[in-house]
Amino acid sequence: MTQAPKSRGLGRGLDALFGDIKPVSPMGADAGSEFGFRSLPLEWIEPNRDQPRKAFEDQALQELAESIRAHGVLQPIIVRPHPDRPQHYQIVAGERRWRAAQRAQIYEIPALIQPLTDKTVLELALVENVQRVDLAPMEEARAYQFLLDSGYTQERVANAVSKSRAHVANMIRLLSAPAKVQIALAEGRITIGHARALLAIDEADQWVDRIADEGWTVRDVEDLNRARRPGAPNRRGKPVKDVDTVALEADLAAGLGMEVEIRHRANGGGELRIAYGDLEQLDHLCRILAGRAPWKYDP
Repeated sequence: MTQAPKSRGLGRGLDALFGDIKPVSPMGADAGSEFGFRSLPLEWIEPNRDQPRKAFEDQALQELAESIRAHGVLQPIIVRPHPDRPQHYQIVAGERRWRAAQRAQIYEIPALIQPLTDKTVLELALVENVQRVDLAPMEEARAYQFLLDSGYTQERVANAVSKSRAHVANMIRLLSAPAKVQIALAEGRITIGHARALLAIDEADQWVDRIADEGWTVRDVEDLNRARRPGAPNRRGKPVKDVDTVALEADLAAGLGMEVEIRHRANGGGELRIAYGDLEQLDHLCRILAGRAPWKYDP
């Protein structure tokens, strides 16, 4: 007895979030059906102008095109009948595969045609981007928030994108950061760790440029936050350093390219500790002190 061909899945994340959306008919089961799995000419398909991701990395597209040229498109894209153009289709999920297929110069692509609303189209696109492509942190945070605003729980979103609930919650918290912090994160001037640490600082927008420009570590920012809480002990139970000392440590560390620690004594003296990573750094430090080398270590 001939077995019906198995349909290819939509991906774990899409199934988890939209498990109620099922193929209307299997590939080739009903030639007269408008929906289901089938192979579509690329020229009949258009991208969705409301796609959350606007930029596609050229090298990644080229690598995918080479894979498609060698092995074909292994997973169908998801489309819906175009709302404005008869006999055409709009991409719901899989625009990267569609673009790469064009580069690979193939003429048809496997697709799952579904009757989807505008809202569901956007939700599917968001999930696909978060699950399959490395989004920028703020893009990811906004995607999660949109899904929550659409009525989904954090647990359901986490299952859809194969992340923990804690990860989803922490990413959403970034949306409460000052605009200046969000911009610095989006531009890559600071990391997610910096942004999370800055959430605990009231005047974060006044510090973010200095932190980014001077190359502060996440620990530097955490120490700054502790220093701004008078009388609060540090992680070792000792009194924290004042804000000026923390800032001076960060300035010296950024200038030297080495870890710096300042220890004050009650008599007004103290210690300046510089940690070198290897003998080359030690040699460079000695030459700095002797006045025979530039300030910054650049291996």
